[in-house]
Amino acid sequence: MSERRNLVLVLGDQLAPDLSALDDFDPDSDTVWMAENENEATHVWSQQQRLVMFFAAMRHYRDALIDSGKTVHYHALQADARHDSGKTFADILSAEINYARPTRLVMTECGDHRVQQMITDCAAAHDLSLQVRPDRHFYCSLDTFDEWADGRNSLLLEGFYREMRRRFDVLMDGDDPVGDAWNFDKQNRETFGKAGPGETPDVRGFRPDAITREVIEIVEARFADHPGTCHGFDMPVTRGEALTALRDFIDNRLAKFGAYQDALWTDLQFAYHARLSAVLNLHLISPRECVDAAVAAYQDGKAPINSVEGFVRQILGWREFVRGVYWREMPGYGQRNALRADLPVPKFYWDGDTDMACVADAMKNVLGNGYAHHIQRLMVLGLFALNAGVHPKAFNDWHMAMYLDAVDWVSLPNTLGMSQYADGGILGTKPYCASGNYTNKMSNYCKNCRFNYKHATGDDACPVTTLYWDFLDRNLDAFKGNQRMVFQVKNIEKKQADEALMTQIRAQARELKRRINAQERI
Repeated sequence: MSERRNLVLVLGDQLAPDLSALDDFDPDSDTVWMAENENEATHVWSQQQRLVMFFAAMRHYRDALIDSGKTVHYHALQADARHDSGKTFADILSAEINYARPTRLVMTECGDHRVQQMITDCAAAHDLSLQVRPDRHFYCSLDTFDEWADGRNSLLLEGFYREMRRRFDVLMDGDDPVGDAWNFDKQNRETFGKAGPGETPDVRGFRPDAITREVIEIVEARFADHPGTCHGFDMPVTRGEALTALRDFIDNRLAKFGAYQDALWTDLQFAYHARLSAVLNLHLISPRECVDAAVAAYQDGKAPINSVEGFVRQILGWREFVRGVYWREMPGYGQRNALRADLPVPKFYWDGDTDMACVADAMKNVLGNGYAHHIQRLMVLGLFALNAGVHPKAFNDWHMAMYLDAVDWVSLPNTLGMSQYADGGILGTKPYCASGNYTNKMSNYCKNCRFNYKHATGDDACPVTTLYWDFLDRNLDAFKGNQRMVFQVKNIEKKQADEALMTQIRAQARELKRRINAQERI
């Protein structure tokens, strides 16, 4: 074919209506390039609904681009792998460059350092110019984040969040926060109590159309051995559906989101959570649209300040913060392992087969929906992995494989940093460790579990509790200087004073870790 001016790369997590890579697109001389490929589907053992989500959303976005008059070269996986354009992202891109002979590659900032490096290397191999444009999906540019972070001894979310609130005039009354407080955490830690949550609103689902059904058939044909199932897939995969999902949350769940955002209950998959992270991270909707809708609900008297602030904090604060940390610390960040954890991901994190009621319930959500809300991730699945000593990179790879919303820029800081404390305190000031007592306070899991959350030893000892004391025991020296760990340090030192008890706890913990290492059931 004749030479093209720009080959514009659009990745699977860049499905924005105003993507910067498409600014100044010339239909007569530019081509959009998009590609599905087997290697990206298998480099982590991707949950089946995750594959459906990405491929279906990409194909719908492709069609929208074509409808707008753009030329799109789209490399789609087929049910028969022999018809694929190539196995790896780099191979397919290299073949496209040889075919289209562009004078330049154009892209928007990537969400994955590994993928960005592949593209950079491919451009260099073909002696091609590569233009990387800022990603205006985010409130905070990477340069702006670095300007804020430079010279600081530590990077704390609270300071960054307040700066974002002021800069973008979100929930502000002049120089003061609306409601006379920057956060309402004390109001946002309710449990469902003994009576339970009662009836909660359904989350709006979306029936797969012909494009999505074709993707499901391909995934079932080629990736049937991957975790999870395509059955029941009902996620939004177009911008229109994503906006409908946002409105569904604002109208039906936002008002109670704040109070119950940390609460857990058996078989309650979504409670009052938004389930918007996947469409946000694929850029089908923007953080501004989410924040503006929530603030409007508060201003209209439809949602209280504690719920709205809690939601805004997750998006304007935490989401922007972890992106800045990711790109500031990469590529070395992914190799950090401050606590020298070395266990593999437990087998039951792939199949959900465990007697631990908390883990079993969270895994039912992960396997069935490619989803778990942030407390299930941090204080159930993340907590057990932390206490046990699962290798942080392995834990992140598992997270990348299992969740629909997982993109490296957001997954790695949340798993390696926030959840597993493998960065030694860059992202969080303390490890989020706890015994089964926390689980009992926030849920009904322990009531129907064969293990007793109070017991660290014996046949009915709670593995979370046993491994909690073992975690503190083996990492005591690392925590002694941490002011936020004073309470836990005092408690483990009291336990260590009872040598006989600690001998039993250590022995029970060794057996649990042996079973994890052997991929046995617990």
